[in-house]
Amino acid sequence: MATIKVSGMSCQHCVNAVTKALSGIDGVQDVKVSLEKKQADFTETKPVSREVIREALQKAGHDLG
Repeated sequence: MATIKVSGMSCQHCVNAVTKALSGIDGVQDVKVSLEKKQADFTETKPVSREVIREALQKAGHDLG
């Protein structure tokens, strides 16, 4: 399981947006986002570059922390 820090989250809507953004990446599944910890845990079914993750988060209004 991979863990990333996510900046810019402040509410449940943010959690939902980050979950949706990460879940939409090919190779990412089982996404669990924690508002309290400001992080996301997920399973990579194949290697996913951090740049792909960053771009998906930025489109959702957030960034890697």
